[in-house]
Amino acid sequence: MKNFYLGKKEYRLPDRFRDCSGPKERFRYFLMTAEDAVPMFLYVVIYLIWFYLLEHVDREHYYMIHTALDDRIPFCEYFIVPYDFWFVYVVLAMVIFYFKDREIYHRTCAFLAIGMTLFVISSTIWPTMLDLRPAVMPRDNFFTRVIGILYRTDTPTNVTPSIHVYNTIAIMAAAMHTDGGMFRKKAVKAATQIIGVLIILSTVFIKQHSTFDVGCALLLALPVYIMCFVQGFTFNHGRIFSGRMEKAAEHQ
Repeated sequence: MKNFYLGKKEYRLPDRFRDCSGPKERFRYFLMTAEDAVPMFLYVVIYLIWFYLLEHVDREHYYMIHTALDDRIPFCEYFIVPYDFWFVYVVLAMVIFYFKDREIYHRTCAFLAIGMTLFVISSTIWPTMLDLRPAVMPRDNFFTRVIGILYRTDTPTNVTPSIHVYNTIAIMAAAMHTDGGMFRKKAVKAATQIIGVLIILSTVFIKQHSTFDVGCALLLALPVYIMCFVQGFTFNHGRIFSGRMEKAAEHQ
């Protein structure tokens, strides 16, 4: 059994959700389990609204992003697989961190929030654009058709730094610092790094980002990594979930 404080009221709840006796106890168990996820959920909602506005408000001028290296990288449609897998990669990892290593979850949330906030601020002040996408697909197959859908739904604007790359680095870093859940296995840690590298490469091979965007994401990630994973900075400081559990432990 666990002690859970909702306001000033104390509840004793079973260790597992399936052991809850009724709807009220299940709801309280959900609150106990999910309360640390609420701040990040609200942040993501605010971020998505801000990003949506950036994508749909016409700007008078965009800074064109391009490097000589971009011209040397061939278009390869097969990289759409790791590119789209990014969504599963980030969400699945965060769910595992949340339930298996809450400290790493909070550090990763801080890492993500810092970079994503700096990105939308930067894009508001310094709007960027790409002109790297092929005018005509070099081949007609399933992968190029999926990329065509991506091109139609995702504008080539607000690209620096690449959040696809930055958030991937966050998961790769967190995976190195946790042994929670499946990350106890060295094979899973190694697979996380390999998939992360493929996701990063995919951004330039399907022409969604310039190498400049990737480099900026790497440069941004370095100091934030030191802050969150070396120094242990989080926005939580044990005041939400862990603080209540410590208080419960004092009563046992």
